[in-house]
Amino acid sequence: MVLLSPAPVVLAGAGAHSCLSIPRLTGSEPLTILPLTLEPEAAAQAHYKACDRLKLERKQRRMCRRDPGVAETLVEAVSMSALECQYQFRFERWNCTLEGRYRASLLKRGFKETAFLYAISSAGLTHALAKACSAGRMERCTCDEAPDLENREAWQWGGCGDNLKYSSKFVKEFLGRRSSKDLRARVDFHNNLVGVKVIKAGVETTCKCHGVSGSCTVRTCWRQLAPFHEVGKHLKHKYETALKVGSTTNEATGEAGAISPPRGRASGVGNADPLPRTPELVHLDDSPSFCLAGRFSPGTAGRRCHREKNCESICCGRGHNTQSRVVTRPCQCQVRWCCYVECRQCTQREEVYTCKG
Repeated sequence: MVLLSPAPVVLAGAGAHSCLSIPRLTGSEPLTILPLTLEPEAAAQAHYKACDRLKLERKQRRMCRRDPGVAETLVEAVSMSALECQYQFRFERWNCTLEGRYRASLLKRGFKETAFLYAISSAGLTHALAKACSAGRMERCTCDEAPDLENREAWQWGGCGDNLKYSSKFVKEFLGRRSSKDLRARVDFHNNLVGVKVIKAGVETTCKCHGVSGSCTVRTCWRQLAPFHEVGKHLKHKYETALKVGSTTNEATGEAGAISPPRGRASGVGNADPLPRTPELVHLDDSPSFCLAGRFSPGTAGRRCHREKNCESICCGRGHNTQSRVVTRPCQCQVRWCCYVECRQCTQREEVYTCKG
């Protein structure tokens, strides 16, 4: 999931044969399906061709070409974000599986699900770039060199910190805020920034002690980003508490004014700033139920569920079918010196539950 404005990166297809899509950035065409890996090229300027295959806007293509590591990092971010989206929504009616016309229809609307896609995509790109810098896979950045830690006299800055300063600056320039009166464009850009802010909030300081007998008279410290799975959990919570916003409209001109939340919710919105000053995800439209096949999803008929956990919700009151099957798995495993694990094969019967149509 990289969010390349104005359309987020999404997962196209379901199951083991699904592939990821990288957006075509005009906002009007369906997203272009690309493989997860970049094909090797023998030419010295192979990354130029890799950037061209990503269907970027002119400015984004120029930024991609500046550093051979960017194209590979973009693809990595798409994969990481899409898989995290699937994981976070694995028990939901909408399980982050978008294919064909469902994908195009969903991205045209301002649902909570669309807000999550924008946020997880921009977060994925920010996270992947910061890690690529510290791993030495980028030419224009390296480890974080701006510690700004307390008690700096007692700490020796060392290790290799994830370069969030470079990645967040790159992502904001890459996404490119546009001066637009379009309400949907402003909402999408706001959700982009929420993803970046969640990454920043998860930065942790890691230290290693040095000294006689571990006395820790000197500590080597560096900054690391939180695991991306933690970022996904945080954004999933923001999805669940997302704010529905509207706009004030000038009746004479028909132009949208400031974004405003529903009554009873603190806005923090000023007339000078059309974006809501809130770290929460915002959306414009109420989400569909995703129960039945329609414009936005194939429905939940035939979806596997967990009887004690989510069958009632996912199956939308239609009930579920139960199928019994026999499976064989490794069991009673023991480590043998040296150097292998020895297991028995155990056979057991299990029940599979799927939603009725």
